[in-house]
Amino acid sequence: MNKSFRQGQILQIVRSKEIYTQEELARELGERGVQTTQVTLSRDMREIGLVKTADGYRQLAAEKSGPELASVVDDFLQDIRVAQNLVVLRTSPGNANSLAIAIDREELEEVVGTVAGDDTVLVVTSDNEAAAKFHQKILAFISD
Repeated sequence: MNKSFRQGQILQIVRSKEIYTQEELARELGERGVQTTQVTLSRDMREIGLVKTADGYRQLAAEKSGPELASVVDDFLQDIRVAQNLVVLRTSPGNANSLAIAIDREELEEVVGTVAGDDTVLVVTSDNEAAAKFHQKILAFISD
């Protein structure tokens, strides 16, 4: 199991439920097929910035770097199309990656992931309804 995957699973767990102890977290990881030692778990938690709060472990808010989604949409988006649970965004050449990064940083609940080429971003959503919701959010940036 690689470190990035393990840390990603830790973040998913603490974002989805209240975890109060490392033992609880280790158990949740184990249920996902991720076995780890207490030392490795402690190191991972420190590296990804987890802190213990009254509501369980939480990730410290990281400073956002890069432009805001609204700004990137305004600067680069040229077309948007929905195909069932997929949304295809067209940008000016060389700018798709910037748009995909801005979308990913927003951590929108309807977005499962993005794939960027040179001038096209494929946004995968959980279902058709989520795609329509994402489409409307992007259109709202354009009309502002």
